[in-house]
Amino acid sequence: MFEGFARVWTPLVASSALKKAPLGFTLAGEKIVLFRDLSGAPAALLDRCPHRGVALSLGQVLPNGCLECPFHGWQFDARGVNQHIPFNPQARRATLGATPLPTREIGDLIWIYTAPGLDAPGAPSPPDGLTDPSLARTLIERTWNCHWTRAMENMLDSPHLPFVHRKTIGKFTRRYMTLDSTMTVTWDETDFGGLTRSLVDGRDGGGRLEFHKPNIMALHIPIPHRHLRIHAIVIPVDTQHTRLMVVGSRDFLKSDWFRSLFAANSARIADEDRAVVESSWPSEVPPIEQEHSVGTDRATLAFRKYYFDTLKPSAV
Repeated sequence: MFEGFARVWTPLVASSALKKAPLGFTLAGEKIVLFRDLSGAPAALLDRCPHRGVALSLGQVLPNGCLECPFHGWQFDARGVNQHIPFNPQARRATLGATPLPTREIGDLIWIYTAPGLDAPGAPSPPDGLTDPSLARTLIERTWNCHWTRAMENMLDSPHLPFVHRKTIGKFTRRYMTLDSTMTVTWDETDFGGLTRSLVDGRDGGGRLEFHKPNIMALHIPIPHRHLRIHAIVIPVDTQHTRLMVVGSRDFLKSDWFRSLFAANSARIADEDRAVVESSWPSEVPPIEQEHSVGTDRATLAFRKYYFDTLKPSAV
C-alpha cells in the first residue's frame, strides 16, 4: 500500500470541501473515502467495503454519523467499526469492519497518515503559513499528468525561475542575470526537511525555500515586515497523476477582492510549470546517477536522496 509514499502525513483536501457527503480520493494508488462523523470531525477509511469491495464513497453519511455502504447498507463509524448489518443480526460485526486511516484537521486542511489503523507516530507539523489564524489564505488546485516526484523537485528548483517564469516570479532574477552569471544554491538540513537559498552573483534577495517532508514547499517572498508565502503541496494520485494544491498566505490585503487576485496569480504561476514538468522522462525521478546534474541542482538532489533512501523502500 501507498508505494513510495507510506507512513507519512500529507494534506489531502481543503476542509471546506468536505461537507455532508463523503468524498473519494486516490492517494499514492490507494482509494480513500473521507466523511465527517456525528461531531463533525473528519474520518478516513479505505474506499472499499469489506463485504463485496464496492466504493464506500458512493454511499451516504447517516444521521448517526456512520458511513453507509451503497450496496447492502452496512454501516461503519469513524473508526471503521461495523455498527449495523441489515437482515443479519447474528453476524459477527466485530470482525467485519472497514479499514481506517489516521486523520487530522489542521488549519484549513484535512491530513491523512498513509498507513492503516487509528494511530500514527506523532502528528503533522505544518509550516506556520498553513496554520496561523491571523493570516489570509488562498487555495487553488491543479492535476498534472506526471509522477509526484517530478512535481516536487520542480517546486524546489530555483534555476528554472528566470526561464519558465520569466514574466512572473522569475523576472526579478532575469533583471540581474548575465551570460556570465553564477548561481550559488545552498541546502541546510532541518528538523522538518531542508532550507535552500539561491544567490545570483553573490546577491541575496532575501527569499528562501523550505522543504517540509514529505511533500510541501514553502516559498518565503521577501517583503519587509510582512508575511507573504506560497506553499506547494504535491499529492501523489498514481504513477502518472499528481494533485497540486497551492496555498498562499499573507498578513496584508485580506479582503475578498484581493483573495481572488492572489489566487489568480498562484494559478498563473502553477500553470506556467505544467507543460515542462509533464514532459519529463522518465515520469518518476530516476536514481541520482542516471541523470546529469550540476551545482545548482543541490536542493533537488537532496530531495531525490530522501525519496530513494526513505520513501521508495517504505511501502506498507
